[in-house]
Amino acid sequence: MHTRRSLFRALSFCLVALGGLANAFPAAAEDKVTVFAAASMKTALDAANAAYATQTGVQVTVSYAASSTLAKQIEAGAPADVFISADQDWMNYLSERKLINAGSRNNLLGNAIVLVSAKDKAKPVEIKPGFDLAGLLGADGRLAMGAVESVPAGKYGKAALEKLGVWASVSTKVAGAENVRAALALVSRGEAPYGIVYATDAAADEGVAVVGTFPDDTHPPIIYPAALLGHSPSKAAADYLAFLNSEQAAEFFRSQGFTVLK
Repeated sequence: MHTRRSLFRALSFCLVALGGLANAFPAAAEDKVTVFAAASMKTALDAANAAYATQTGVQVTVSYAASSTLAKQIEAGAPADVFISADQDWMNYLSERKLINAGSRNNLLGNAIVLVSAKDKAKPVEIKPGFDLAGLLGADGRLAMGAVESVPAGKYGKAALEKLGVWASVSTKVAGAENVRAALALVSRGEAPYGIVYATDAAADEGVAVVGTFPDDTHPPIIYPAALLGHSPSKAAADYLAFLNSEQAAEFFRSQGFTVLK
């Protein structure tokens, strides 16, 4: 009997100890944040997330893709806590369907679009009304862009080319990619002589060079809004979003060429 009592006391002690450990370390679900972010953010956001994880112990998992793809996945019920879009349209799309926490939405970053070519073939191009982009591409060359009907970088690029009176001459030469990083890869690998990407993407790939920058007045403002998703179960998500708006995170974004919007 004495042995049984001793075993019972030992077991009780272990259960209490385990309970104390459970209180000391929050549930795993509370220590994770799942982010859906525009592909163009990858380099800067990966660096910011590494710093955040080291500082807080919270694991951040990111799915990078075109904003259009991510918004559709969220609409279909994909589990995510935070959405960062490369334009207002796809954030509005989710807002209209009441899938974001409207009070958490804020304009996080700005960017620019540029014309790039392979680094070893780079020559400056004066981007102005009527510039001969079709001539630069040649008879068989393709212009790498994000899909112009859905990918924000592609939409911005098309708007700029239309404003400059160039779109009609190159529309049949466009190689539409599923996201802006895929368009960048086409140029970096030499599969397309020119591409239109964000300035931050060009900075992330040593195989390309910027040969021209599109003036801001040729396209809608490039703004990256961020918001919590309304169905998010993560208690760490709000803290994470606050971190993205902090000066500490801003340094990672600026180093990659983003404009930090405050």
